[in-house]
Amino acid sequence: MTHTPATPDEEIIAAQEAATTHQITDADRVERIRAELEMGFSALAGVHRAVSVFGSARTLAGSPGYDLGREAGRRLGEAGFAVITGGGPGAMEAANRGAREAGATSIGLNIDLPFEQDDNHWLDVSLDFHYFFCRKIMFVRYANAFVVLPGGYGTFDELFEALCLIQTGKIRSFPVVLVGTEYWSGLVGWLRDQVLAEGKIDAGDLELLHVTDDLDEVVARVLRAAEEQGVRI
Repeated sequence: MTHTPATPDEEIIAAQEAATTHQITDADRVERIRAELEMGFSALAGVHRAVSVFGSARTLAGSPGYDLGREAGRRLGEAGFAVITGGGPGAMEAANRGAREAGATSIGLNIDLPFEQDDNHWLDVSLDFHYFFCRKIMFVRYANAFVVLPGGYGTFDELFEALCLIQTGKIRSFPVVLVGTEYWSGLVGWLRDQVLAEGKIDAGDLELLHVTDDLDEVVARVLRAAEEQGVRI
């Protein structure tokens, strides 16, 4: 029995399996990836001062988490940064909304999923990606920092992608700020008490994370990083 992949990413991952129905050739895949990267580079070429903000699509409008994301987006926008999110609902929408309300550029990088995720209505720039890895490049390349609101697997993926890039020296002077001490304290405690204690990371690796409830601190860290990176308004 053959299996028809539900997404382009699934087809790439399972391409070596004889039971997978191939929709396109490897040459076509390479061209599609090239075109997707080119699309992102072209659309975001003028973005030099931005923050990628991550958080759960399940955060409900009107909830404290939504209000936090909206205020974070507004504060970052007022500080002169564009705000980049995954383009979907919940915390992403909140951050985009705050940026738009501050008069800053609001950018959404949406992803094709088996379950549809519509763009939120607070975007100045909306890009659609088939491939997660192409989308991730845009999150890092055009941002001066990551601000991470409470979220799930997708948020964790983006968080640890950034930490790995910093740990391995691929990006420098790039803060990763977790907003919400109550939400994130268990993760940070596990990294300290289990991962660090067993020597799986170094003490300096743990310091790559900054956890706070203070949005003034978030903005200050982002501004300091932009200055260290030589980025001006």
